[in-house]
Amino acid sequence: MKRSLSGIQPSGILHLGNYFGAMKQFIDNQDKYEGFYFVADYHSLTSLTDPKSLRENSLNIVLDYLALGLDPEKSTIFLQSDVPEHVELMWLLSNITPVGLLERGHSYKDKTAKGFTPNTGLLTYPVLMAADILIYDTDLVPVGKDQKQHLEMARDIAMKFNQQYEVELFKLPEPMILETLAVVPGTDGQKMSKSYGNTINMFASKKELKKQVMSIVTDSTPLEEPKNPDNNITELYKLFATPEKVQEMREKFLGGNYGYGHAKNELLEAILEYFGEARAKREELAKNPEYVQEILANGAKKARAIAKEKIMKAKAAVGLIGNAYNK
Repeated sequence: MKRSLSGIQPSGILHLGNYFGAMKQFIDNQDKYEGFYFVADYHSLTSLTDPKSLRENSLNIVLDYLALGLDPEKSTIFLQSDVPEHVELMWLLSNITPVGLLERGHSYKDKTAKGFTPNTGLLTYPVLMAADILIYDTDLVPVGKDQKQHLEMARDIAMKFNQQYEVELFKLPEPMILETLAVVPGTDGQKMSKSYGNTINMFASKKELKKQVMSIVTDSTPLEEPKNPDNNITELYKLFATPEKVQEMREKFLGGNYGYGHAKNELLEAILEYFGEARAKREELAKNPEYVQEILANGAKKARAIAKEKIMKAKAAVGLIGNAYNK
């Protein structure tokens, strides 16, 4: 079985865009791939400076994954910071990675172009990402088209290490491009993103969820008049409703005497029904933090066993001879 790996930064509350954009695919493919899914808390330190938020966001991501159906019996779930070998390998890889390669990184270039003062972590982010991937002999990395460059950099770094030290230590990972991803519109019509503040969060309280749905931007067409059925509400409704139900909503818009408020209420009910089981499961999981910690501990134990073996081989390849090799 091929191994798939993905990490997600604990930079905020997960939303419908995260779920339909990536998480659903991971959960649906659990029987197809050996999945390694981690909270990229080290990565988040490039921009997140509030310790309380980091801790809360990290736990929330794990709760969300478990509630949505990621099975710890099938997938390895862990915190990046619980496997220090990631950072140890990053240092070895950093010493064979050209600075110019890192300066060409899209994320680094975009942020500096916008006037953001970069820290060293932002520049070397792709090296840590490469370590995350290479340390587990990862076969496939699910990525969107906009993230493909980072995976290509990981492959470049792996090839450079293998060539420089004349070893076949690191497997070259392949991108698993999620071509069919739904581009989930936010409440303002743009792509749903925390950066835009236009998200709908599937695990928000019913009151907050209703507030988010009702904030979807619409035009001022009067209630009694026909409306364009190709609007933000319909696009979101497609994610939850059958084609027949979607067609019904479209016909209501075209027929008049059907307001955007009516449609938003239908969307809200569809979201609550779709995530009903997951919302209930998450409430129960939140009451049992010991269970969640046990899952993370078991995941870290499994991940570290693989990571330790790989880092020892990497250290031996570069000529480091610690006592560990005499045991």
